[in-house]
Amino acid sequence: MSEKSTSEKSTSGKRSAQKSTAGKQPKGGEKAAAQKAGAPRATAPEAGAPAPRLGVFKTYKLYVGGKFPRSEGGRVYEVSDARGEWLANAPRSTRKDARDAVAAARKAFAGWSGATAYNRGQVLYRVAEMLEGRAEQFAREVADAEGLDRDAARAQVDAAVDRWVWYAGWTDKLAQVVGGANPVAGPYFNLSTPEPSGVVAVLAPRGSSLLGLVSVLAPVLATGCTAVVVASEERPLPALSFGEVLATSDVPGGAANILSGRVADLGPTLASHQDVNAIDLTGADGREAVDLEIAAADNLKRVLRPSAPPEDWTTTPGLRRMTSVLETKTVWHPTGSLGVAGSSY
Repeated sequence: MSEKSTSEKSTSGKRSAQKSTAGKQPKGGEKAAAQKAGAPRATAPEAGAPAPRLGVFKTYKLYVGGKFPRSEGGRVYEVSDARGEWLANAPRSTRKDARDAVAAARKAFAGWSGATAYNRGQVLYRVAEMLEGRAEQFAREVADAEGLDRDAARAQVDAAVDRWVWYAGWTDKLAQVVGGANPVAGPYFNLSTPEPSGVVAVLAPRGSSLLGLVSVLAPVLATGCTAVVVASEERPLPALSFGEVLATSDVPGGAANILSGRVADLGPTLASHQDVNAIDLTGADGREAVDLEIAAADNLKRVLRPSAPPEDWTTTPGLRRMTSVLETKTVWHPTGSLGVAGSSY
């Protein structure tokens, strides 16, 4: 056979092999066209690559008696962000949950009010430390709840920490400012001193999810009272997370209790409860606040009415929220004479 024919046969064999191989390989052109048309890519992970994780959604619970129970009725309601997008499910507290929270607050009252003012200040300062350590988490929750950008939300968290420290500093100074010696016409010492009134129900502000909550809860605890707080119905998540801060600080279980749900369901129960000594109606409005004040009169509760116009939570608070939940005890003591000079004591 000639060299020419041998070469032609070899070339022909190569072409046949290329055609055969092309039929077995993936059709790259069709694959590219499919990807360009928007066809989904294969989701199987490559060898050695970690499998994609599923998101772990947070389960929000109530904070009652130092524990995290679910709602007694087992019901929840959807909580959305400022754009209307779903964030989480919050427990819908029942009247039974409210009564349980009052019982826990009453049980904790003796120990919390009996602690020294200095000790209460140290405990509350510890809460501020724990809140500061979780500032990024709360900034995310406040941003979602109130529709703020991250910097504005972080500023709200910082203000909440500062507000808590401010009230913590008042625990051992309040008696000196509010109490005092009274001049009387007679041979007596007459001394007045403030004392905590007992269990305080608090309807937290609806618009300010964290700074407003801190501004109504901290003064109650600073005075030695115990609290049952109903979080903002529309923005409850920062308040429910704040229960975790209280649980990991040194605040005794039951001194502060946090519920979420409808004010229309929980407000009347707390306002009419015979073991609640005071109620803060900040989170109620209009006719609702009037009805709750009427219910509170049944056992002569102290009532803090909503402000009109609504309070600016960024301003420095005064003593009004602390003095509104205090009682004043006045002591009379006879004076006597000492020695021949007749000096008295």
